[in-house]
Amino acid sequence: MELADILFSQGFGTRRVCYGLVQSGLVQWAYTGGDWQQTLDGAFWFDELEDLQLKVQGVHWPYQEKAYILLHKPAGYECSQKPSTYPSIFTLLPAPLRQRPVKGGQTGVQPIGRLDQDTTGLLLLTDDGTFIHRLSSPKHMVPKVYEVHACHPVTDKQIQQLLAGVVLHDSNEQVKADEVEQHSDTHISLTLHAGKYHQVKRMLAAVGNRVERLHRSRIGDLDLPESLQPGQWRWLSPAEVAALYEKRK
Repeated sequence: MELADILFSQGFGTRRVCYGLVQSGLVQWAYTGGDWQQTLDGAFWFDELEDLQLKVQGVHWPYQEKAYILLHKPAGYECSQKPSTYPSIFTLLPAPLRQRPVKGGQTGVQPIGRLDQDTTGLLLLTDDGTFIHRLSSPKHMVPKVYEVHACHPVTDKQIQQLLAGVVLHDSNEQVKADEVEQHSDTHISLTLHAGKYHQVKRMLAAVGNRVERLHRSRIGDLDLPESLQPGQWRWLSPAEVAALYEKRK
């Protein structure tokens, strides 16, 4: 693949812009563990892309055929590229992740499911449509764990109702929690394998309680790293992506 095409695939602008970056001496490349090199030829050819590292205008960028991102979503952000009231989570990501070319007219990574503006925690984003379907479809049974801080003490009866299933307001469909773990009078961990609009909040309302704070701590076997502060992001490792792809019973 030509160097300019590599840069285009990573979201560094149109092919014309990418050729200009190379010709202006703003791009360096190396393989992991090797020395940095430079060329002014945008058509410079790479047979091997694995472990390719780029520096574009001094910023280090590992080549990724597909982008798999873990973001610690803070409160006060909307999971939309066109937010209505609050800032977009996409303002927390570097421009190349927002500009990566994607089939179908969209650009950039997309969130796998959404968190409300006041909900914090683990959010995955990618430009891999198959991965989005894999983690979003209820038939794959990928569990999501939410830390629920309720306004009132959560009773044993309410927990049993959540496990048995409740009917949400404005819906005839019954939903239930896969697991509920109680940590204190007002703090429970709620595990779901499917997500609907405001589902956790509506489930708590259905049993006569109310959510005060909501935080997603886990998807599948992937926990939100304690070292990742609100608003920070990192790449998923190949092992983490593979683990999330695994079939679950």
